[in-house]
Amino acid sequence: MAFEFLYADWLGKPLWMWFVFLGIVVALLVFDLGILHRETREIGVRESLVMSGVYLSLGMLFGAWLWWQLGATAGMNYVTGFAVEKALAMDNVFVMAMIFAYLGIPAKYQHRVLFWGILGVIVLRAVMIGAGAAVVSQFSWVLHVFAVFLIATGIKMLAFADKEYDVGSNPILRFMRRRFRVTDELHGEKFFVMQPNAAGAKVRYMTPLFMALVLIELADVIFAVDSVPAIFAITTDPFIVYTSNIFAILGLRALYFALAAMIHRFHYLKYALAAVLIFIGGKIIGADLLGIEKVPAVVSLGVTFTLLISGVVWSLYKTRATSGVSEERM
Repeated sequence: MAFEFLYADWLGKPLWMWFVFLGIVVALLVFDLGILHRETREIGVRESLVMSGVYLSLGMLFGAWLWWQLGATAGMNYVTGFAVEKALAMDNVFVMAMIFAYLGIPAKYQHRVLFWGILGVIVLRAVMIGAGAAVVSQFSWVLHVFAVFLIATGIKMLAFADKEYDVGSNPILRFMRRRFRVTDELHGEKFFVMQPNAAGAKVRYMTPLFMALVLIELADVIFAVDSVPAIFAITTDPFIVYTSNIFAILGLRALYFALAAMIHRFHYLKYALAAVLIFIGGKIIGADLLGIEKVPAVVSLGVTFTLLISGVVWSLYKTRATSGVSEERM
């Protein structure tokens, strides 16, 4: 094969496919920060929805390209992973909104935090997925550990679905305030500022904006502990796992400003997410009990979409009485 040197076993796919994906991501980030948001400003709901639609379309087009390049099974695995990651990340939106509210971050500065946060996500997910792929390739039984973990996580989500995230009790937040110099007020979009200390010498202080960035990155790591095993339970192909993760997260960060205005409308989605995790973990164990290699991709895709759509529809139905209030705020 003429281009055999462009293939790396540990990456799962030819290097040129990785270059295509990374090229799209870099172009999107440059367009986002360099053109659309060169100036600090508040992002409205309409712009948030339009940008989310663009990211969603690109993510699905990428899935169609994978379907064409790699076949129907790979395409369905990508779409399933994309849907699961996007739905799980919606729970992260609730946490991000609470972090911004607790630290008093105005809407016009939130995009800066989310943009730099996505760069951290790209790197952190690459490390976690790369490590996961290496472990799974050497020890296939790890998938059964993931399965049990996902089922336990789903049950825990059901038990604590009504419990809100307490930002003030976060140990990392307390550690930063105790060990570092932190300003009480914001300084525009700056993460760090130089200010005089008690002795009059100018020293570096971190701002609440930087603390918000740290807490959001930490929250993503915690959510990745659920989402990465969930997608590995769908497919062990690192290329599909990573690309579905990143496209879903890129789109959801764009949608954040619309979702933040109506997060209360999706309360019951958490129960659907818990059911998805239990199903994904259970299908691995169920496949062993049935004596089959794995549950067909089309079944996984169908059940996942049914659960998630049911969660969204039920949430909107149960909270319909508050829709007028949310619309006034928007």
